Amino acid sequence: MLRVIAGTVALLLVAGAAQAEPAQYTWTGVGVNVPGSSKCPTYKMTINVTVDGDSVKGKFQQEGRPERSFETTLGKNGAIKTAAMVGGGGMMDVIGQIKDGDSKIKLDGYCKFEGPLTKK
Repeated sequence: MLRVIAGTVALLLVAGAAQAEPAQYTWTGVGVNVPGSSKCPTYKMTINVTVDGDSVKGKFQQEGRPERSFETTLGKNGAIKTAAMVGGGGMMDVIGQIKDGDSKIKLDGYCKFEGPLTKK
């Protein structure tokens, strides 16, 4: 009986260690103007993305503004596509992909913030 319990505990420890850690990515840069905007190149944005299995959670913050977030699931070929609320009731489209060596993100709304994601 003791051997069965010890074997079960060992199996659980090995299974727990085999779970992958969430992958974390980041991008920091400035915006690009969209029609009707002129100050986007002066806005600095930081985007952080965490991928845990198919679950994607992101946080983004424009310098001097509140932090915002988004959640979605990975689509076909690592695609990300959702929308996030920003101040004043506005929305930002969140588009990107998570692929080895080619992960990228784009926030498209009052400005366009876009670039390659760097794995942390």
